[in-house]
Formats: sequence, C-alpha cells, structure tokens
Amino acid sequence: MKPIKKWLGRLAALVAVALAAQVSGQGALADETCQSPYMAKITGQEDYVYVWTLGAEGIGDASDKLVTVDVRPDSPTYGKVVHSTSVGGRHEAHHGGLTDDRRHLWVSGLDTSMIFIFDVATDPGKPKLVRTVDDFVKASGGVVGPHGAYALPGRVIIAGLSNDKDHGGRTALVEYTNEGDYVATHWMPNVGEHADGYGYDVRILPRKNVMLTSSFTGWSNYMMDFGQMLQDEEAMKRFGQSMVLWDFHARKPKKVFHVPGAPLEIRWAWGPTHNYAFTTTALTSQMWLIYEDENEEWQAKAVADIGNPADIPLPVDISLSADDSTLFVNSFLDGTLRVFDVSDPHNPKQTYEQVIGKQVNMVSQSWDGKRLYFTTSLLANWDKKGEDNEQFLKAFDWDGKEMTPRFAIDFYEEGLGRPHIMRFGAKSLYSG
Repeated sequence: MKPIKKWLGRLAALVAVALAAQVSGQGALADETCQSPYMAKITGQEDYVYVWTLGAEGIGDASDKLVTVDVRPDSPTYGKVVHSTSVGGRHEAHHGGLTDDRRHLWVSGLDTSMIFIFDVATDPGKPKLVRTVDDFVKASGGVVGPHGAYALPGRVIIAGLSNDKDHGGRTALVEYTNEGDYVATHWMPNVGEHADGYGYDVRILPRKNVMLTSSFTGWSNYMMDFGQMLQDEEAMKRFGQSMVLWDFHARKPKKVFHVPGAPLEIRWAWGPTHNYAFTTTALTSQMWLIYEDENEEWQAKAVADIGNPADIPLPVDISLSADDSTLFVNSFLDGTLRVFDVSDPHNPKQTYEQVIGKQVNMVSQSWDGKRLYFTTSLLANWDKKGEDNEQFLKAFDWDGKEMTPRFAIDFYEEGLGRPHIMRFGAKSLYSG
C-alpha cells in the first residue's frame, strides 16, 4: 500500500491529466433533510439509525448486513446496536432508500447488482428482509450497480453506475414499483456536447418538473483497488464530467452541464422559491450550484472550493439543512467535515471545520438540524488500509456553531463490518 501522501500526490497528478484530456465523450443519499419530497419526514427525534454495512473478511460473519442503532435518548440501549440482519455474502453494500410510505427500505450491492428490501414498518427496531431482487441486470436491459433508491409516488427510481457490456460508466435510471416489480429503464444521454452517459445520484424538484442526475464511474473502476487505479492513467480518465437536467414527467433529458471531476451527491433546496441545487465534485474538490436564472434558464457554476483542491481532500457526501442555510460537506481522504453558510447560494462561506476520523464518508442530519451522524466506508477497495482503516458510526449534537460528541460505535470491534449509508426510523410513523 502506498503511504497516503504518495496517494494524494499521485491522485493530484492524475486528476490533472484527466481534466486536461477533457474526455467529454465518456463519462456514499444521506439523511432526513435530503430525502425525497414525496416522503413523510421525521421532524422530531428519530428512534433508530439504519446502517447498510459492507461485510469485511475476518470481521463477524463477513457478510453485508443492515444494522439498527437505537438513538432514543431515554432508552437504556441508547447509542447501541440493537439488531442486525445479514443478507449473506459480500455484494459491495453501498446506498439505499425508503419508499414514499416509509414502510420499506431498499438497499443494494454495487458488485452483484442485487437489491434487498426490508420491512421497517412492522417492527421499526427489527427490520425484516422480505424480498430480494436478483434479476436487476436482466430486467433493466443491462444496467449494473444499482445505487440507492429514490422515492416516487408508489415507485422508486434507481440510478445505475455501470453496464454489463463493458463495465464502464455508461448507465441508466431504472424504475420499480414499491412492491419490487420492474417498470422502465431510462438510459443516460451520451450523444451531444458534454453528454458522457454516466450516472450516480438522482433528485427531483416536483414544482419545477425537473429531475437532476450526476455522474461517477463504472464497475471496472469502483471495484478496482484504489492505489492501483490511481496509477492507471486510462482508468483515471473514466470518471463522469456531467450533470443532466431532465423533464421529470416525460423522463427526457433537457440540458447537459459540463461539471468536471465526478459530481456526486445532489441536494435540492427546500424553500418554495429556491430553485437551485448543490453538488460537490470528488476529484476537483469544488462545490457547484445548479440554478434557474432570471430568464428561467438553468445554469451550472462552481461557487466554492472544498479545502485546498490541490490536496484532493475527495469530498464525498453533503447534507443541506432544512432551512437551506447550511451545507455540511464530508471529505474522505482527510476525514474532515466542513460547514458552509449557503444562505447566499452564489457565495458560500466556510464557517466550521472538524476532523471526524482518519477517513469519513457519509453524513446524516436530523430535520431539526440538532443531530449529525457520520460513517466511514467509501468502497471496500477504496477504504484506507491498516491503522487508517477506521470503521465507525459517530453521533454529535450541533448547536449551529460547533459539534458535541454523543456516542461512537466501532463497527470492527462489534464484528459488523464497514458502515456506509444511514437512514432514520421512528415508531411514530406507523402509529395511530
């Protein structure tokens, strides 16, 4: 394994090569405030945090599993793991999402393209695996790497990351009913200026009838050892450099934006006149704003740096507060949270910074903005090695200015694995 400083230096050099090449012909969903607008929200105290966890060789049963953590402050098991369900085998557990009625949690594997559907309504403290979708690739017409599930009325839409022809970044959006039946496939545009066909996240602003997608990389990269990939100049060119604005109802692309450096998570603002969204680029370490201008034309522009882009901190996950004033940004390689005042979305200002651990990936925020949760794993072959391979869930209180630690769970000591996506649960959703 290369020392981290060598990784950073190599990554910076290869990113420069990739960007200079301008490969225009080619190509970690987070929390309550960033959920689908079609979904009921937990606006008070959440009862549980569900953690979709990658199995790790030599850790517990080594299989992917859904882990339930009790976060009720008055509970005798507060801050403890109270349940886990193994799905058997390692599938490269990554993202997931709840259905619009919040009765089921869909989680998936980027390697095997299997989808696991858990009932979280019958007993929210003990989610039960009720269905496995094992024909995603065939049903979708060749899409590989289901990446989360975003709630639509009675359906979910899933962004793929790859395809079964060349395991590159060309991919599609796939729709299923809440019951798990395939509906449709919508391939990402790959013809025209900046259209690279890549995918990553999908988010919808219903009142403007627009859907926004971002772009990452294909199976051949995300399943490759991170150090090996950094030394492969061709592999480093195979990252998405686009975002696509769609006509949501028609499911047709309207405009393709050139956003170099792998734009990942998308967060639409909530305000009724706030017609904009944020994303961050992993390889170029920038915050981008996608917005509707005074002529009702949609535009995209970089509005802030994340740390020092020359150091490639690798921003991964973001979380926007419910009042649209604050954006939390996690960067993986330096294990750091940076908080930005985005009340003027065109001029973000960093207001806070704290190292969470030797690596950090996902950040989840309660609707009231008072609690933040962090997990660590990015991808099995991209996580750091040796002593830097910390795997934890950490919880903090947030008072608007600084964080106070509440609890931490070491997922290796608990025999669980590598924690990734988090979703919240509450018994009150299903009572009355």
